[in-house]
Amino acid sequence: MKKVFKLTQENKHPDRVLDSIKYDIRRYLKRERGKKLPKDAIFWEFDCSFGKNSDETESINASAITQYLNKAKEEGWKEFYIEIIAKPSKKVKRKESPKEGDDTTVDEKSTR
Repeated sequence: MKKVFKLTQENKHPDRVLDSIKYDIRRYLKRERGKKLPKDAIFWEFDCSFGKNSDETESINASAITQYLNKAKEEGWKEFYIEIIAKPSKKVKRKESPKEGDDTTVDEKSTR
């Protein structure tokens, strides 16, 4: 998704416009996560960029999109550019490490 969103629309409250934008972005992320993964991938990872326009973007984490949207509204931006690229990730999720004083391993905990 590469898109310019307008934060102001005629006859609409700015908060409702922002809610609509957040809904569109969440819907896009959900749709991308639902796509079939390649054989060697574990999950979908997102490369995100956010800025006033396509030339002035900053690389951000997908979980921080909402914070940046709220910040743009507070600063009075008229519009913003967002780019979200989904890519399959081959990273392995970390296993939970045992807590101090607990002499059982992660595998033993899951069999209890």
